[in-house]
Amino acid sequence: MATIKPSIPKGTRDFSPAEMVRRNYIFNTIGSVFKKYGYQEIQTPTMENLDTLTGKYGDEGDKLIFKVLNSGDFLAKVPAEKLSANNSQQLTPSISEKALRYDLTVPFARYVVMHQNDISFPFKRFQIQPVWRADRPQKGRYREFYQCDADVVGSDSLLNEAEFILIYHEALSELGLKDFTIKINNRKILSGIAEIIGKPQLIVDMTVAIDKLDKIGFDGVTKELIERGFTTADIEKLEPVILLQGTNESKIENLKSVLQDSAVGLKGIEEINTIISYIALLRPQTSDLRPLHLELDITLARGLNYYTGAIFEVKTNEVAMGSIGGGGRYDDLTGMFGLKDLTGVGISFGADRIYDVLEELDLFPEVTSESTRVMISNFDHNAETYALPLLGKLRESGINSEIYPSSAKLKKQLNYADDKKIPFVILIGSEEMESGKLSLKNMKSGDQQKLTIDQIITVLKA
Repeated sequence: MATIKPSIPKGTRDFSPAEMVRRNYIFNTIGSVFKKYGYQEIQTPTMENLDTLTGKYGDEGDKLIFKVLNSGDFLAKVPAEKLSANNSQQLTPSISEKALRYDLTVPFARYVVMHQNDISFPFKRFQIQPVWRADRPQKGRYREFYQCDADVVGSDSLLNEAEFILIYHEALSELGLKDFTIKINNRKILSGIAEIIGKPQLIVDMTVAIDKLDKIGFDGVTKELIERGFTTADIEKLEPVILLQGTNESKIENLKSVLQDSAVGLKGIEEINTIISYIALLRPQTSDLRPLHLELDITLARGLNYYTGAIFEVKTNEVAMGSIGGGGRYDDLTGMFGLKDLTGVGISFGADRIYDVLEELDLFPEVTSESTRVMISNFDHNAETYALPLLGKLRESGINSEIYPSSAKLKKQLNYADDKKIPFVILIGSEEMESGKLSLKNMKSGDQQKLTIDQIITVLKA
């Protein structure tokens, strides 16, 4: 039999024990903040029915869905004319009824519709699961990656938006990030801007262009707007809005003046003001709280066709990196599955990018690299027999512990503990077995002390 060279599909990754501890640190930190704000965890299947996913992400998105071949002889029931047509797109529905989930949002919408009689509205859920996209792999872009989403459906209260901003602030601060910006905008403000320049039909073209301000500058945005059908007179009206500077309060006052003749634009400003007011009430002035880093950014668009109200995006200022989070308000999320007029708002954390940021800034705490708290040495059969009941007692006390599985020289055992970053080793020789006082070695400092097993448990728990 020929030897097969081991490999994994492009765009996927293995994660070592140390990487898994770090990834779980991120997931657990974000998940604990979600729970603190009343969000409950759900999970949906890896596979969805193909017709659940298709038509929800646009033509380009549909091409990136990983299809799953029907089991058995998948060609047996395919009509001859489809086989001879030499058209894979026509053939796909006949040979594939399932697909790997592309995101967490569409499966969530499907979940809400299927369980609408079993859940209480408003429904606050979070999900931390992998998704798959048949994209071209490159640096920072994978075919398999995790999403960390939280959504609330069945509520149009802007209190939800305010709390999502606080969730971003709290989770990222808990992860050790100090300098990040939570950007906010509103679809209604963008609609108002398109309305006052007399180009409401070109709102998508306008926002696609101004969303690139950071990348191509105002001259680049101007060139793109002209290519998309705007005049120099339109751009003169847009310029002071696009380049709006100052505090959130001054930006809002300027926008009130600019959008005074647009009812939808003024409604967007009112919503932003309400969100900021809620945040002020949720963050008492007496609390020792870090700055919120909230910025009103009129150029922020984020999938404008999808969002209908507030839009969020989070960027770190400590590392050159794209957005590490985003989301917004949407209407009729479940309409695609027949449950109409259910409004919602949601956010997502970019876990893989957050991992890269924490790694570059050396922000992972040392404790995240520990899986085993203490290892018991193993010098011979007698020592092993003596140690096993102690190992059971350590584990009963909730301490992650292991014994070196066979007798070996001390250096080999200590190297093993070092490689696994185990912080403590219990050394058991003939003297320890006679006295009942065990040698507890601190692997970082090298210090050793003689303690009973009960004293060791107290030390390790502390």
